[in-house]
Amino acid sequence: MPQVAARINEQQEKWLKDYFRTKSAGAEFILPWAVDTFFRAISAIKGIFSGPELKTIVEAHRDMRLLPDHTRLDYLLLRVMDACEVTQLHVKHGASKASLEAKLKRLDDTQATALMVWASAFWVSRNHTAENLEVYIKDY
Repeated sequence: MPQVAARINEQQEKWLKDYFRTKSAGAEFILPWAVDTFFRAISAIKGIFSGPELKTIVEAHRDMRLLPDHTRLDYLLLRVMDACEVTQLHVKHGASKASLEAKLKRLDDTQATALMVWASAFWVSRNHTAENLEVYIKDY
């Protein structure tokens, strides 16, 4: 099985040791579970939004560096609604700003984080470019 070197803080290390005896045992459980959970969540979350809304969300995350401290619903709303107000991004993709905002507000922080990670991942992926955004929103 391939190995991954993750960076965790002292509190996370203690938590892994407390619940799994060793941090390695914890990491071997948590990481695959987190990846599987993320993809299940994205599939469900994407079903909430229309294609034009998903394109707006992804494009609002262009050139954005996602930081763990900024992965909450408030930040997602700010990012997407600001892109709509400043650049009319929703108009470019044919999305309703009011509908998009209402749907985003129904998400919890965990769903918002998954959506932000998914949207940001498009721009750092070696497999995707702005030309295949349509494929990205359908495939994942």
